[in-house]
Amino acid sequence: MDQPIQTVGRRKTSTARVILRPGSGALSINGRELTEYFPRPTLQGRVTEPLSATETEGSYDIQVRVRGGGLTGQADAIRLGLARALVELDDDHRGVLRPGGMLTRDARKVERKKPGRPKARKRFQFSKR
Repeated sequence: MDQPIQTVGRRKTSTARVILRPGSGALSINGRELTEYFPRPTLQGRVTEPLSATETEGSYDIQVRVRGGGLTGQADAIRLGLARALVELDDDHRGVLRPGGMLTRDARKVERKKPGRPKARKRFQFSKR
């Protein structure tokens, strides 16, 4: 692998650009460390899940630019982008990542608010009299 692999992951309104190159295992998200950007251990685990599933922790330097959405959406966007990068690197990883659901784009988004309703589906309180 002579040049870096660049992939994109999306979730809700978040978009993550992941750049993967051989290295010592440094992970930088928007110029910050993983533990600094995602203080919650659950989100840290979500981001590093493709690496632990393919047993490639510490083999690659990962640089991520992520925009939009909240922390959960961003973590899942990074997870998808990282999984796609690992598959592009070695197609054998697909057999591990696909059953784990890491290569599937989660298409769920917030439903829009409808007119005449307080929220997307909720109705105003019914009054008989």
